[in-house]
Amino acid sequence: MTIQATSSPPSMLADSKGRIATKLRVSVTDRCNFACLFCMPDKGKISWLPKEEILGLDEVGQVVRVLSSLGVREVRVTGGEPLLRRGVEGLVSDLVGISGIDTVAMTTNGWFLAEKAKALKSAGLEGVTVSLHSLKRERFKTISGVDALARVLRGIEAALSVGIDPVKINSVAIKGYNDDEVVDLVDYARSRGVSIRFIEFMPLDGLGIWSQANLMTGKEILDAVSNRFKLTDKGRSVGSTAKLWGVDGGSDFGLITPMSEPFCDDCDRIRLTADGKLLTCLFDTEYHDLRPHLHGGEKELKAFIVEAVKRKPEGIGYMPWIRDGWAKPRNMNAIGG
Repeated sequence: MTIQATSSPPSMLADSKGRIATKLRVSVTDRCNFACLFCMPDKGKISWLPKEEILGLDEVGQVVRVLSSLGVREVRVTGGEPLLRRGVEGLVSDLVGISGIDTVAMTTNGWFLAEKAKALKSAGLEGVTVSLHSLKRERFKTISGVDALARVLRGIEAALSVGIDPVKINSVAIKGYNDDEVVDLVDYARSRGVSIRFIEFMPLDGLGIWSQANLMTGKEILDAVSNRFKLTDKGRSVGSTAKLWGVDGGSDFGLITPMSEPFCDDCDRIRLTADGKLLTCLFDTEYHDLRPHLHGGEKELKAFIVEAVKRKPEGIGYMPWIRDGWAKPRNMNAIGG
């Protein structure tokens, strides 16, 4: 059966709660030249995925074409650090050309962005999100493991200068590390006319430092920002991870609150890992390996994906035990940011 991509996605990617997957995050590598403390294990203990297990870019395109026929409309290219992957600009161009895919964006640490921004724009990239967790050089180095603040800021400027739109900033707020910089980060984003999203610290860190004590909740972040800026409540769109506020004289400020206020009931995201595993929930421990089905024909791959999505967990909102301890199979860099 041939399924035509339409503006209204078919319900073939519906799970048991009736949620329909329309957004895909594609990890093209687990490798990263940073070692952010909330993401990766100690640099001396990192075990990268074997290169022979990583999907070829043509295989990524194959999976995305099938997912598009099933109703996926938005793709975000991630890692690890996606700009470490050779040929990623060509992949962006290929994904943009897939019928039914409305937007292709990327999340990056910003290290290579200044030199790659023009090529990414030419390839059709429609948005870039840059990770920025501090505006202080030494603190940035402590959090990211690399002395790279100036280079990341240049990358943001380059993305703006070539016209990539939107440009966004993601920042993980962690008590004892950067919680005192929340207002400064909002002010920086406001001055550059870009949106900023603060993400609650999740127990996906490779160093195992997560605890309730260093979790800065969305409410605490909002209180800090509202004491400094006049905010206009914009709410949260169905399927969006972020609650948004307009900041006076600037752009948007958002909160992503998976720990304190989960948004699982209308989640419309699935993930493809660099080694070809379909992950239907960030906090799931079941990985659905697509590789054995890549060469069995489109019908076989579609059927496997549809069944995997049907088994999507209810989400962290229904898994309170995650807050107390969780035997995670992978760190964030290998799941896909």
